[in-house]
Amino acid sequence: MVNIATFAAPETVRGRFKTKTKKSKIMETKVKITTTFNCSLERAFKSPMLCDVSKVHTGYGLMPSVTHCTEDENWGKVGSSKKVFVKKSLAHKGGFGSVDNVVERIDDKYWKIEINQFQAWMLSFYKFIGEWKTTEIEKDKILVEYTYTLYSNRVLLYPLNWIFTKLFWRKYMKQALENVRQITKDKEPYQYA
Repeated sequence: MVNIATFAAPETVRGRFKTKTKKSKIMETKVKITTTFNCSLERAFKSPMLCDVSKVHTGYGLMPSVTHCTEDENWGKVGSSKKVFVKKSLAHKGGFGSVDNVVERIDDKYWKIEINQFQAWMLSFYKFIGEWKTTEIEKDKILVEYTYTLYSNRVLLYPLNWIFTKLFWRKYMKQALENVRQITKDKEPYQYA
């Protein structure tokens, strides 16, 4: 799904004359994948966000793998954030990579996070919104709906943004999803509440 919204910046006053700033278009590109996990609802819900993130985001192509996080004392609570650090790759010098923020949490049902403050150029993407929805089909059979919406604001790059999201990012999400599946099988310990 692609959505292009128009964002009008507020009016500004310069000297005695009122002027309007330029309108910029924002492109939203969405990818959703679904699967089923054979584990408890709690395990399927908590594992992607509360286990060791370096076992979830192990790198793919130009995307560097996550090494660790800092400033994460309250991670998992709505309004909390953490700094994410990554290995060196072709696209990143290594070190501080981005900030993750918990926007919404409904226990055993839904996570919404925002990733921003990218430290490497990301094709004019300025934020990603990730969603993880879990629904119990039957005992130890959980439907997982994993969605990302990528936001960009450079019109000339929209075709490249769309290709990146639909081809590369979708494959990256599938890899992360399979890593989470393995974490649920291995019953990795939670690092956060």
